[in-house]
Amino acid sequence: MSDSTGSPNSMVLRLAAPLQSWGGHSEYNRRETAAQPTKSGVVGLLAAAAGYQRGADLRELVRLRLGVRVDEPGTLLRDFHTVSDYRGRPLPAAAVNAKGEQRNSTLSGRPKLIHVTKRFYLQDAIFVVAVSGDRVLLETLRNALRHPVFPLALGRRSCPPTLPLVLDPAEGTLWEGDPMTVLSAVPWQPRATRRWNADRLAPAYRVLSITVDDPVGADTRRDVPVSFAPRDRGFTMRPVTESWVRVPTLIDGAAPTPPPSWFTLLD
Repeated sequence: MSDSTGSPNSMVLRLAAPLQSWGGHSEYNRRETAAQPTKSGVVGLLAAAAGYQRGADLRELVRLRLGVRVDEPGTLLRDFHTVSDYRGRPLPAAAVNAKGEQRNSTLSGRPKLIHVTKRFYLQDAIFVVAVSGDRVLLETLRNALRHPVFPLALGRRSCPPTLPLVLDPAEGTLWEGDPMTVLSAVPWQPRATRRWNADRLAPAYRVLSITVDDPVGADTRRDVPVSFAPRDRGFTMRPVTESWVRVPTLIDGAAPTPPPSWFTLLD
């Protein structure tokens, strides 16, 4: 986990997009999102970049220590879905009869023509994620994120990330320190409109919430993936610590920046 000086190394990601969804354990008709990236979601992002197959061994990725900072919590969006057969036929049920034939689904004894689902997303959220571990592995993953094997997504395939995805330090490619230390050092990453408003108010620091892996943490999260294989999916627990960090904004207040253009607002 450390370089030759004994200091731990961390890779820093900026997870931002118009929509994100960190699914947790919701299934079937109602797909909820966690308030921040899950370890399963981050491991899945790294695995996709590195070209891991669905049933690949995830242990080296799961061993990475994770820290998440909430720079922009975003707002919750509920997406209302309806599913129907374009021919107007009843929807098939998941169950089959004794002959192995798929039956039509019913609702109150009548053929079911429309299926309703609800999916939840975070709008305009921005998270800073620090991943700590073996230096060689982190360098490999950093390069993979810049040239991914599979498409990258923030929780769901319909949620591609915006750039920059990887935040490098002023010198080198990895940050020195554990996730707690690094998340205190990486400057605030707001939306363009928020930075303009902050310029007008000129705060030098912001206090942001963080959640980091901690062997003696008082809280737990059940989001450590066992496997991404469709038939073997499962999750285990991890202890975490929730805290607050004082983060520099890199705003001195001397000369407010002009308001962002309409194209900047699309970020």
